[in-house]
Amino acid sequence: MHVIFRTLLVLLRARRRPPISVWESSVLTLRALPTDIDIARHINNGQYFSLFDLGRFDLMARSGLWAQMKKRGWSPVVQSEQITFRRSVTFMTRFEIHTRMIGFDEKCFYFEQRAVVDGEIYVRAHIAGRLLSRNGPVSNAEILDAIQDLGHEVPEDLTIGEELANWRRDSALPAARKPAPNTW
Repeated sequence: MHVIFRTLLVLLRARRRPPISVWESSVLTLRALPTDIDIARHINNGQYFSLFDLGRFDLMARSGLWAQMKKRGWSPVVQSEQITFRRSVTFMTRFEIHTRMIGFDEKCFYFEQRAVVDGEIYVRAHIAGRLLSRNGPVSNAEILDAIQDLGHEVPEDLTIGEELANWRRDSALPAARKPAPNTW
């Protein structure tokens, strides 16, 4: 994790920021630093995923979910990510990361994240994640119970849209314990 210091800073600052519901949008303001950019002087395409991690940590910490996960021995992992670029965030530009949990399927929970400059979406990503425990994957029912234990209401319809479901299905790799030969 090459943004470890920023991650720790986000987690520390989240304690002083107003609490939010896990279903609200988290907004985190950052600046494109020298460690974020590439030779074209804009944020490197791969760096967005690391920066978007910060947005998810902010949302989880401020909603209380991060503390609940640590208490239960759960850790988050990313299952799949997709990203679309509209404009470049250039060196030293101030931008916001908007993060929102948007739903569940039978295995994963989903976030939509955006890099926003002056109210304009520059980059959008969808992230499918899971929580793991010592005993394996944590069920969505357990996750929703933990969210309710925090006092957050759970919306009736948490189904992801068809486009997102198709992306997830079409890009999935075999399970970790099944063969995945490297053939073209």
